[in-house]
Parts: sequence; structure tokens; C-alpha cells
Amino acid sequence: MANKANFAKMNGLGNQIIVADMRARADCITAQAAIRLAGESDTAFDQIMAIHDARTPGTDYYITIINCDGTEAQACGNGTRCVVQWLANESGKRNFTFETRAGILTASEHEDGLISVDMGIPRFGWQDIPLAAAVADTRSIDLQAGPTDAPVLKSPSIVSMGNPHAIFWVDNDVWSYALDEYGPALEHDPIFPERANISIAHVRTPELIDLRTWERGAGLTRACGSAACAAAVSAARTGRTQRTVTVNVPGGPLKIEWREDDHVMMTGPAEWEFDGIFDPETGEWSRIASPDRGAA
Repeated sequence: MANKANFAKMNGLGNQIIVADMRARADCITAQAAIRLAGESDTAFDQIMAIHDARTPGTDYYITIINCDGTEAQACGNGTRCVVQWLANESGKRNFTFETRAGILTASEHEDGLISVDMGIPRFGWQDIPLAAAVADTRSIDLQAGPTDAPVLKSPSIVSMGNPHAIFWVDNDVWSYALDEYGPALEHDPIFPERANISIAHVRTPELIDLRTWERGAGLTRACGSAACAAAVSAARTGRTQRTVTVNVPGGPLKIEWREDDHVMMTGPAEWEFDGIFDPETGEWSRIASPDRGAA
């Protein structure tokens, strides 16, 4: 593979991530390559985090985020944590500034190995999310799933964390809902011109939320960092919780803090699985011997 690039298969609380090193290259990962990698068991992923050279002064790198269906995403908190761990292991540096389609964000690795990402400022205006029509109050909109006369899910909170999210509040176990049944139609509902991430949230206490997410372009996921942020912000905004909460996703807990300056901080782990090389045009890949990763 003359066109090879290095990658690491990683995960953030079970959210399957490929970190691809596209620095010092003029090419990009094609949708064909992404779909091929997603279709193989060893390299199946929720998102590819492609690290490119910086485009904006004051940033370290530009990150392109690719879903398993080959489409691009604006934000991926779990993937960003994987990028930080990968780069910290390579360079020894612990603080980074990245640019993505969603804007510029900062991230840091702590001494205990946990990683915090500044996910930016949430946006609540209907045109900023965006929605297809004006909505006076995005804390609760007129949207439902299930029978018209007895909806299973209804009245979600809507917010953008750089990508659009709908959070449906439920009073019981989030696992009792067929999210795989309702998620696809809700993701593609006409109210969401750019589609949306669909979550079911149960507030257990003012400091604890259970969450499951159907991720736009990826489907059911064990963790979606931006969805955890969206749920935490929306819960606080609707008076359900405080501004600092633990969000339990299927893969484990994330700490979310909606600071007084409106920035949302997400803290959680990342985990390396194996290293490889791949062709960004075709997706052909192979494993390689892993470098000494030490204590990331």
C-alpha cells in the first residue's frame, strides 16, 4: 500500500474510534475507504478521527470526523478523547487545541489518564440547531414516536453541541425502549434538515442521568460524548438537574459540567486497542507492531 497512513483502533467507553494520522498529506479519507473499514469486524467503528495539519494559527491540528456510513460529522467528544490520548502518547504533550467543522475546541489529558474536552457553548435557537421551521422554545418541541394516540416518545428537548441533538425524557429504564426501532425515523424526520442524534434520557437524581443514543450516521452506540453533553445541558435548562452531572451511557460514566461561562466540559477515559496502516482511498489495511505506549 504505497499510499498508506498510520491509524490506531481505539474506543471511548465502547464508542469505537479509528484515529488516523493524515498529517503532512494532501489527500483525505474517502467515503469508500470509511465504509470498507466499517464493514470489517476488526476495524468496525462509529467514527474516524482524521488528524490533519492545522489550518488556523493558534491550533495544533484540524480534525475531520467521518461516520461509519461515510458521511462527515461536526463533533465527537469520545473520539476527541482518543485523539488526545494518541497524541499525548506520541509527544508527551497533554494540552491541545483542535479545529473541527463545529469550531475550535481545547482538550487536556490529566495525570490519572482521564481526558477533558471543552465541547464549546450549546446553541438553543431553532435556526442554529438547525430545525426546518421556527420553534419558540426548544426546551420541548412537538415531535413524537409511536402510535399517534399513544406516543412512546414525545416532546424532546433540542440543542446543538456543534451537531443537532434531540433528547426524549422518560420516567423509567432507558433500556425498555426500542431505540433501534424509533431512532432511524426520528434521525431523518423532516424537522431536522441535517438529521439529528436521537437520545432517550432518564434523570435518576439531580446529579445522575441514564442515556442511550441513536447516533446520526452511525446508529446505536455505546457512548456518544456530544449526546451526553446535550442531555446534561438540556436537563439543567429544564430544571431536572444541576449543572454538573454524571451521565451513564451504555459504555460507562461521563462527567459533564456546564460551566458558568456556558462552556460544556466533558471528562472521561479513552482506550487503545491496536495499530495499523491503511490506504485512505480504498480502505485496504493491515496491522502493524505497536509502539511502546508506556503510561499514556
